[in-house]
Amino acid sequence: MGLAKYGSWLLELGVAVVVTLGVTLGVSLQSAGSAPEIPRSPAPADAQLYIISPADRAVVKSPVTVRFGLRGMGVAPAGVARPGTGHHHLLIDTELPPLGEPVPADERHLHFGGGQTETTIQMKPGVHTLQLVLGDQNHVPHDPPVVSDRITITVE
Repeated sequence: MGLAKYGSWLLELGVAVVVTLGVTLGVSLQSAGSAPEIPRSPAPADAQLYIISPADRAVVKSPVTVRFGLRGMGVAPAGVARPGTGHHHLLIDTELPPLGEPVPADERHLHFGGGQTETTIQMKPGVHTLQLVLGDQNHVPHDPPVVSDRITITVE
């Protein structure tokens, strides 16, 4: 009887604590399916991100070394909020992610949050696409987005 007697009161208290905590922390409650608005860092309109190597349509052997190039902006590690900077994300065999959200972290979206400007990766034989997207301190693409052309390589 004790739990039944206090069950609805505890439920109301729990909801009140969650709502109060959300308001205190500045979190808004949203309906299911709507994404929170994430501020995007500004980028110069003339910033350029590109893959130095391998070249588009190159035939390569694994492991593949990919070198990143950037003009008009600087490189800073993830978590460092410095205007006009960002860090690289390498997209492998995938499309650009939603630009108003952090770049996912998985085997198709590699993060270089330490400010790295090249990587060497093991790749299976076959045809693959590579593309870079620059992310801000929170892994969110800039506004306007700074992305490279997508290149295609063949791994023997």
